[in-house]
Amino acid sequence: MSLDPRRLLGLAFASADLLVELQSGRVRLALGAAQKVMGKSEAALMGKAWAELFHADDRPLMEAMLSCADDGVRRGPVVLRLAEPGDKHVRIILRALPENEGRVSAAITAAQSAGPPLTASSLQPRESFDDIAQGLFEAARVTGIELELAMVEFAGLGDMRETLSPDEAIALDVRVASALRAEAHGGGAATKLTDDRFALLRQRDDRPENMIKRLTRMVSAEASAHVVPLEGGGGSSRAMRALRYALDDFLREGLKDIPPMTLAEAMNRSVKRTLARAGALGVAVSQRRFNLAFQPVVSLATGLAHHHEVLVRFEDGGSPFALIRMAEEFDLIEELDHAIVEQAVKKLANDTERKLKLAVNVSGQTIGNETFVEHVGRLLAKFDEAKGRLIFEITETRAIDNLATANQHIQSLRSMGSLVCLDDFGAGSSSFSYLQQLALDIVKIDGRYVRELADNSRDGALVRRLVELCRDLKVRTVAEMVETAEVEDVIRNVGVDFAQGWLYGKPSDKPMPALRPTAPVKAVARRAGAADSWG
Repeated sequence: MSLDPRRLLGLAFASADLLVELQSGRVRLALGAAQKVMGKSEAALMGKAWAELFHADDRPLMEAMLSCADDGVRRGPVVLRLAEPGDKHVRIILRALPENEGRVSAAITAAQSAGPPLTASSLQPRESFDDIAQGLFEAARVTGIELELAMVEFAGLGDMRETLSPDEAIALDVRVASALRAEAHGGGAATKLTDDRFALLRQRDDRPENMIKRLTRMVSAEASAHVVPLEGGGGSSRAMRALRYALDDFLREGLKDIPPMTLAEAMNRSVKRTLARAGALGVAVSQRRFNLAFQPVVSLATGLAHHHEVLVRFEDGGSPFALIRMAEEFDLIEELDHAIVEQAVKKLANDTERKLKLAVNVSGQTIGNETFVEHVGRLLAKFDEAKGRLIFEITETRAIDNLATANQHIQSLRSMGSLVCLDDFGAGSSSFSYLQQLALDIVKIDGRYVRELADNSRDGALVRRLVELCRDLKVRTVAEMVETAEVEDVIRNVGVDFAQGWLYGKPSDKPMPALRPTAPVKAVARRAGAADSWG
């Protein structure tokens, strides 16, 4: 096979261990360390279907890159897994040079995995996307790579998916994931925000309108995008904050008529909207414009509702989680916690049968402030009927800054006859540190470890060990997100004390009995002291 200068130029457009030329999706030429990089000799690669050399989950990504390898446009780099055993990865850049008879040149080097593998239909979770963005910011500062954030919206994609059969929906998910990953840096820096909205990070080496055309062609849905350059100044922490604000704004508002020119501008727009929402939230808290919902927490020893968790619901119907995070960011959370406790105590005082027990959430930020303990003390002094029927669940949405001070406040609450629970154990990185340094009565096991217990022996082992640890510490346990009888059986068998979830009842506007009576089991040891008043 003759090698004319144009073909050699096509193969040498990047430094690589292996240079490959493709035509009609098959290998026509291989030069370099083929055995080392691909696990096959140059001769063995000849004539092979190129996409089939890669792992099945990465094959659609390679096919997407090949289908949109337009003349003169570089595609990649992406990191892909090889089909051969051994979990080997390669870094690939494609380019189709003009007047080269439709041949595509590929530069391949050995590479390390960029993170946990993705399936053919999946994109990075939002948390992982943020971590990848952080690493890319740092790398760009060192290497000089110019990056940009692309916020992509497919018109009617979610509605289209609803009309498809399950197999057709999976095929659509694969097309969407492959198309977005083919545009993203490394083939992985892309995430899903909603059914229609996505975000990716890419190098600034191609016009945005070309990307939009490729996405529309691949997905068969009209794509639009705002592409915002990522400035190098200000440090990666500032850039990450700007990126999060921009994505949060895009998530809520979608694409605007006038796109932001820079990430800083996108951040400023989002900050203004966020401040407006924060102001409205502040008014809602101060004027008590929220409602309480109640979800039963069942004793597995009796099958009856032992107490009810108090959940806040705002009048605007917005996500309580998002608004609570905003309250923490804008220092409104302690006022909100005060207001919720106040409402809960009044609810207990108005319970004529004196049987109702309520658990309220308290931010890790609030529990560190003495004013909260003082506020609770004044409420219980005024409404004596509520004493011994109130529990506080400390959340990990905001880390506790001073554990020693927090523990003093926890003991003050316990001395007033209240129990204190560590909420969502396992959701945050500090859970074991909290359990070690805080004297608690109850630990609530995060739902991610509970929900799939019937099918996951690994999570079952984790829950079993945690229950054993808590039993040694004389701390009782609650399993949340219990939705099936099978999961209930698992948590009962490992010795969990209480359960909460849709199996027993969804949150309602008044405390309701548990829906599902459970068979009694032998009770485990309880913590001495304040716990006794809870029966």
